[in-house]
Amino acid sequence: MASPRAPQPSAVLGRVTLITGPEEFLNERTVSAVRSAVRGYDVEAEFSDAVAADLSLATLGELAAPSLFSSTRCVVVRALEHLPEESVSGLLDYCAAPVEDVALVLAHSGGQKGSGVLTKLRKLPTVTEVKSEQLKSNELAAFVTSEVAGHGARIDRDAAGFLVEAVGQDLRSLAAAAHQLTNDFPGEALTTDQVKRYFGGRAEAKSFAVADHAFYGRPSAALEELRWALDGGTAAVLVTSAFASGARGLARMISAPRGMRDNDLARVVGVPPWKLRTLREQSRGWSEAGAAAAIRAVAQADADIKGAATDASYALERLVLTITRLRSPR
Repeated sequence: MASPRAPQPSAVLGRVTLITGPEEFLNERTVSAVRSAVRGYDVEAEFSDAVAADLSLATLGELAAPSLFSSTRCVVVRALEHLPEESVSGLLDYCAAPVEDVALVLAHSGGQKGSGVLTKLRKLPTVTEVKSEQLKSNELAAFVTSEVAGHGARIDRDAAGFLVEAVGQDLRSLAAAAHQLTNDFPGEALTTDQVKRYFGGRAEAKSFAVADHAFYGRPSAALEELRWALDGGTAAVLVTSAFASGARGLARMISAPRGMRDNDLARVVGVPPWKLRTLREQSRGWSEAGAAAAIRAVAQADADIKGAATDASYALERLVLTITRLRSPR
């Protein structure tokens, strides 16, 4: 799962790299690897980016055509699922016989929309597919281990797990944390103590870990994270703030129109695009009425810890149990 090495130029030039799957961070790594291969082959190569919704045979020809400066090009076409129907046959014809000095990258989110185009592309011998699957929560520690190994170091299992707890589930943040640790402890076997030294004090990350577990309907894990956070000095107001953010995002996700592009949906929901995966998974067990009740519960807990109740810890534990009960397993 670590950052892939750039492929050989012969593996991308005069060929099509098809990226499929919803994990944006891993998809972007593949794009970067292809670009590095092209740049390594020709330092004067030209690079262009386009979205499939704007693609026609004419625009694809313009993107792939040699310029006055270089005949070598790398063309990235994103959101292939939105390719206009009238452009499908032209794209398939090009992919069947790609231009020799052009590396074409097609990125598809992995959903059902546009799956017919994917089926046809996969049959072409000139197409190489790279898949990215969404990582489950229990796979994140393995991701960290792989990241660290990619930088020539090792990390023990407990330390990898602690890093996930401290930093959160965003792959980009985890990769950056792994890079920082291996930079500061080159070639060493990373331990929990070393990870704590750098990331153990991230109170905001701890608060969001509590909220995420609660909205997933995991009372035991949420209570354990809560006790750990409070024992570590995390302010109660940070916990209710994380819950408020989670409840608002969840409510907006549930009520958002179907079929929106991820970037547009992220703006509507008010979260970064990588957060959509978590909200999608959480929303499967929530209704609009449940989300509204959760918002009221968070508001009550926030008032309690700010003076309406004498025991902030008890108020937060009650909030965790209320939120997990409101979620209906499906």
